[in-house]
Amino acid sequence: MKKLVLLGGFALSLIAANLCAAENPLRLGIEAAYPPFAFKTADGKIDGFDHDIGNALCAEMKVECSWVEQEFDGLIPSLKVKKIDAILSSMTITDERRHSVDFTGRYYYSPAQLVMKEGTEVAADFSNLKGKRIGVQRSSTTDRFASEVLAKQGVEVVRYTSQNEIYLDMLSGRLDGILGDVFPVNEGFLKTENGKGFAFVGPSLTDPDYFGEGAGIAVRKGDSELLGKLNAAIKAIRDNGEYQKIQANYFDFDIYGD
Repeated sequence: MKKLVLLGGFALSLIAANLCAAENPLRLGIEAAYPPFAFKTADGKIDGFDHDIGNALCAEMKVECSWVEQEFDGLIPSLKVKKIDAILSSMTITDERRHSVDFTGRYYYSPAQLVMKEGTEVAADFSNLKGKRIGVQRSSTTDRFASEVLAKQGVEVVRYTSQNEIYLDMLSGRLDGILGDVFPVNEGFLKTENGKGFAFVGPSLTDPDYFGEGAGIAVRKGDSELLGKLNAAIKAIRDNGEYQKIQANYFDFDIYGD
């Protein structure tokens, strides 16, 4: 009888845990305008590498994912006021952002670089870009670099809320160049029909003071429990091969980095 009672109690605890997970999904903030990491399908659903990684992490942690879409520069404020539980939106890990949030380890790494017309020569110190209009995404690492480095060389830094807006202005001739992370710009612009005639130019930018340690998942300061679970889940999906399966759907190289 005692065994039956214990087994019954165990079963009830599992049911309660499952109900709790269903009632309290993990709310993940994402900007769905950053292909191939996050974008909207024809039927309006969120898709992309970030989205798939998030769903794999939730499955590993045995919780339900609830995706909350908004503009990139509003993600950290939403996290702080508890509208979301974590940010999974290609957010670069930087010391500056660590003042506001805590980060997991990286789940991928990308350097940054300029994109301009094919054949454009760019000096190592960017001194020959005076008067050029360069587009960046607002509140990104490239925004900070452009503001502190390119602007001092006479570059006009033009800020946008999404990467797609930058591509449109590049095509219309309202911009001379784009400064962005290499992988999303390559996959989302250069490899598309719209990217013909454009190319990466100038140096590859990897200074950790600006470009951090890779993309991580942000949680509220002090949320060590969720941070630990996410770090364990990232390790688990890399160890069991799920990460590599997702990666193969979008890239033909190891985006995690060395």
